[in-house]
Amino acid sequence: MSSLLENRIHRAGLTDIYEKVQQGRRLERADGLRLFACNDILALSHLGNIVRERIHGDFTYYNINRHINYSNICILSCKFCAFGKKSKDADAYEMTLDDILRRADEIAAAGGTEIHMVGGLHPTWRFPEYLAIVRALRQRHAQIHLKAFTAIEIKWLAKLARLSIRETLAALIEAGLGSLPGGGAEVLDDGVRDQICKGKESSAEWLDIHRTAHDLGLKSTCTLLYGHVETAEHRVDHMLQLRELQDETGGFQAFIPLRFHPENTQLSHLPITRGVESVKVHAIGRLMLDNISNIKAFWIMQGVEMSQYLLRAGVNDLDGTVLEERITHMAGARTPQGLTSKRLRMLIREAGRVPIERDTLYRAVKRDADGFAWSTTEKQVPAAAEEVLAGV
Repeated sequence: MSSLLENRIHRAGLTDIYEKVQQGRRLERADGLRLFACNDILALSHLGNIVRERIHGDFTYYNINRHINYSNICILSCKFCAFGKKSKDADAYEMTLDDILRRADEIAAAGGTEIHMVGGLHPTWRFPEYLAIVRALRQRHAQIHLKAFTAIEIKWLAKLARLSIRETLAALIEAGLGSLPGGGAEVLDDGVRDQICKGKESSAEWLDIHRTAHDLGLKSTCTLLYGHVETAEHRVDHMLQLRELQDETGGFQAFIPLRFHPENTQLSHLPITRGVESVKVHAIGRLMLDNISNIKAFWIMQGVEMSQYLLRAGVNDLDGTVLEERITHMAGARTPQGLTSKRLRMLIREAGRVPIERDTLYRAVKRDADGFAWSTTEKQVPAAAEEVLAGV
């Protein structure tokens, strides 16, 4: 480390934490709180980058995926959400099976490897309809991984089916579900949840649904919605709960901080979170979550330029092409609806990193002359990425 950065870290009072990071020692709650109290973004970025480069070197991952938000009709009225609507609202919508399959056809034609599908808690759809959607997607495009249904959707589907969480997940797996997204974690503190999403699953329920999924062999991601009513203490405690579950199951593939967009929500009086907090959450997430391999910048919420910077602050994944995102854009996001894989690779290279396409399970993807995607190895990145670059 340059003497300049050493001096910054020393002046910020983080020398002991820097020594822990250099030695690969686990940080504690008090360390996380001190990091959030620090406003030296260069110091925090460098600390996060140490761990990022230790695990991934210069590799940065992306995938060719598509979001399908099948309906925004929802029985809940979460204060932070601009997406959910009631059936009679003018901007309420629901997709037919043909609508969903047409979108799946589009991502298949683009060589995609993942469909990311989530939606509202629809008041009239029944469990067999959801199973039919999953089965149809698998039958139509068996080569595309289906990541679908947040924890609250799983809880809702279990209620509809009158099954346990385990039985519900098992039925979805049999139909073709490949993994779970990490949305809906918001902040794992029931006091905060009562303020922003009263009526959703509790913190313990969110964790238990992912615990059960991991036990059944499903991988998942985990998230943190930041920039609303939460405090630094809430953020650190949230990360510690994720870390504890990861110690137990090893099922989380990535941590994804989600920047709150207040426009068109019941919390529209709150200011939008600025870049300093985004850097803090991503860098500190990389430092605290020592057992989760990947830290993702969801460029839809962060913006393209900020996401590039975050590649030097602990982040090693830029998500994917997305193609059609509705949830954040209904809350006022001004980012594009999607990016091409060419654009993603260029953004990564501009940041001085090496782009590697991955699949949902974090295996490096190599394409043949016709653009057909195939995973080169069962190894996860970065080992698989090394093989791709070596031409294996």
